[in-house]
Amino acid sequence: MLEVKGMRLALDGFALEGDFALQPGETIAVIGPSGAGKSTLLDVIAGFRKPDAGQVLWQGQGLSDVPPQARPVSMLFQDQNLFPHLTLARNLGLALRPDGGRVTPDEAARVEAALKTMGLEGLGNRKPGALSGGQQARGALARVLLQARPIILLDEPFAALGPALRQEMLDAVTEVAQVSGALVLMVSHDPSDARRFARRVVYVDGGRVHAPVETKVLFDDPPPALRAYLGQEPG
Repeated sequence: MLEVKGMRLALDGFALEGDFALQPGETIAVIGPSGAGKSTLLDVIAGFRKPDAGQVLWQGQGLSDVPPQARPVSMLFQDQNLFPHLTLARNLGLALRPDGGRVTPDEAARVEAALKTMGLEGLGNRKPGALSGGQQARGALARVLLQARPIILLDEPFAALGPALRQEMLDAVTEVAQVSGALVLMVSHDPSDARRFARRVVYVDGGRVHAPVETKVLFDDPPPALRAYLGQEPG
């Protein structure tokens, strides 16, 4: 279980606080207005920002003193994190050999299996610039799958994609979650993304990370702040 207990972070006149728990294997959407603190929340979980108060725990173990690279977390940003000068296979190999060393035959087989899982079989020798936007996104997801960490954080990785391709990638994320059994948190501005992907939703607004709510329940009867964000008339 991932627990954020009594978390408070103040940054440049902005404050964010939250107290919630998420279960392994859940798919969670993190939504809210721009500047509400969605990405900041992911940074706290990943260890890129240290809260002023409270703590983050995974399976009962505090992560406060654990550096980002040693946390049980994979994180994917909007730019997909692929190195343009490396082939797709070499990019994926970094998940197994972060030092850039040569992968073993067994590891190379794992890379090929991940490419196949993401529908990229036969494309390992191409560099990112020779791939479509959707193929790049799938490659980045394949690398996350190879890292095999129990928490996956996605910071609007498909924001630049068109609606049809974004839906395809949401389905691919769902597949990764099912294959890996990881807890997945994905930041999005689009409620339709949450409806398609997430079992529960964490709403962030007014300096507060609200406790997760089942997706259908939340959108069928949103609280006033979320209703205003969605542009809905008061019920």
